[in-house]
Amino acid sequence: MQQIIKFFLRNKTFLLYFLLLFIAVVFTIQSHSYHKSKFINSANFVTGGVYNSVNNLTVYFNLESQNQLLQEENARLNSILYTPNDTINSSFRSDSIYSGVNYKFTTARVIKNSYSVKNNVLLINRGKRDSIQQDFGVITPNGILGIVDQTSNKFATVLSILNTNIKISAQLKNTNHFGSLMWDTKSPHVVQLNEISKIAPLKKGDTIVTSGRSVIFPKGIPIGTIQDFRLDVAENFYTIDVKLFNDMTDIEYVYIIENIDKSEINSLLKPNNE
Repeated sequence: MQQIIKFFLRNKTFLLYFLLLFIAVVFTIQSHSYHKSKFINSANFVTGGVYNSVNNLTVYFNLESQNQLLQEENARLNSILYTPNDTINSSFRSDSIYSGVNYKFTTARVIKNSYSVKNNVLLINRGKRDSIQQDFGVITPNGILGIVDQTSNKFATVLSILNTNIKISAQLKNTNHFGSLMWDTKSPHVVQLNEISKIAPLKKGDTIVTSGRSVIFPKGIPIGTIQDFRLDVAENFYTIDVKLFNDMTDIEYVYIIENIDKSEINSLLKPNNE
């Protein structure tokens, strides 16, 4: 307390000057409309700038939560998109052999991603507690990513499309010519679609999508575009180089696809495959 009193006594002239200056400014602003309007405008400018900075800072720290909300909303929309509605005219539905199948979409975040080895695997932050199981499909907003392999309580591994151990049924978007999608390990941006009939009309830039001929992916999930194509040795089938829509080196948020009717479909198909 004594230090505070000494400070005021030591600086009494300086403090008195600023007190009188403050009083003079207040009287000037109150007695002159021009000065008053300038002061208000200046005060609004300062406070507006402060509030804007605080708001921008708040928005920045809320970006992740807002992004999560958007991801969940997109998952709900995808579930609606790929779930049949009996009120919709059947001419607007996919002609996939699994047309009418119900799908559920769950959001997830990629914790680890590899793309430079022969058999690449991703790790995501969803697992058994989220009802995630082996052989669920995984996509991004841009297209197909891979298939769930192993699951723990909180996490799951995903066999990347850049993995030589998986094959995915894919087709030309404009026709029903389909084949097996695999990776030749040469580029993380290009995969190969094999066994496409030589009578299929091909053109560089055409889109490749999932065929729907499995219980993992719905029909029509984007994969990429035709970069190049060539006939095999016997000249019966094309091998197509597909430039992926996904940048496999930059993946963060994904959707996990659950085929709700998978068990029922497999139980019907299994006797025919034995």
